[in-house]
Amino acid sequence: MDERIITGDMLKEDVDEINIRPQSLEEYVGQSDVKDNIGIFIKSALIRGEALDHVLLYGPPGLGKTTLAYIIANELGSNIKTASGPSIEKSGDLAAILSTLEEGDVLFIDEIHRIPRFIEEILYPAMEDYCLDIVVGNEGSSRNIRIDLPHFTLIGATTRAGDLSSPLRDRFGIISKLNYYTEDELYQIVMRTSRVLKMDIDEDAARELARRSRGTPRICNRLFKRVRDFALVEESDVITLDIMTKSLDRLKVDSMGLDDTDYNLLIAIIERFNGGPVGLEALAASIGEEVSTISDVYEPYLLQVGLLKRTARGRMVTDMAYKHLGIKKPLK
Repeated sequence: MDERIITGDMLKEDVDEINIRPQSLEEYVGQSDVKDNIGIFIKSALIRGEALDHVLLYGPPGLGKTTLAYIIANELGSNIKTASGPSIEKSGDLAAILSTLEEGDVLFIDEIHRIPRFIEEILYPAMEDYCLDIVVGNEGSSRNIRIDLPHFTLIGATTRAGDLSSPLRDRFGIISKLNYYTEDELYQIVMRTSRVLKMDIDEDAARELARRSRGTPRICNRLFKRVRDFALVEESDVITLDIMTKSLDRLKVDSMGLDDTDYNLLIAIIERFNGGPVGLEALAASIGEEVSTISDVYEPYLLQVGLLKRTARGRMVTDMAYKHLGIKKPLK
């Protein structure tokens, strides 16, 4: 089964994404409030000669949390070390990471909500007091050792802030939510990517790509690279609106950025549940998906653009969804 091209999650083809990431806050497009506030906090930390407060970035995948973490490290003039929540399985894993930090370093932990609770307890003194408490020895002869850590900044990223425990969340001094991008912001990203990848694109084509990118820079850049392939095969040195439209139609990404998966979900609600409301578990069972996949991956954008709505009784498609799908809404 092919990977879903319009998912905000990182795919194998995105490994070279680092090449087109902005390197400074000035280059970073969108998230104006978050960017401006973090810029102030960074300047204040540098003036005080202290480590920046710990930062929690949350929001849907693909909006630039990792990019922002690297930019923060760059703006601080610090080294950045990275880890992911699922890879930290034992207390020793976290201790090994923390023990490599140097004064002023940035530690970036992606998917921080997936760190086991017992490991979180090691993070608490590390974040608050810059120390590491570890137990050495066997049962009966074990003892606690406290190791001082250099002052560092932890940047945690998560798509599910609600899954973080309150004690961990409360230890972040800076908590910022990243929102979906506007079409104008995505247009700026398309034009920047065009310059970085040295592939010209017409303004109309750039705006059409921005319109179909689901408010997500990662999807925007991924689609640009796919459309570039079509343009090169057609021996065109510029991406025109005609090439853009034909390419995205072949990729089955429609005018609102929906794909077959979105259509299947919306049509299932219409045909099997009369447009809703339908409970999330019943919907998941009807289309053979996990509840978490629907709530975390499929729903956010459909809710954002007004094709789906939540009610106390469950999910419902909107009048806009009927119109977009070309389905006549039945009279009730």
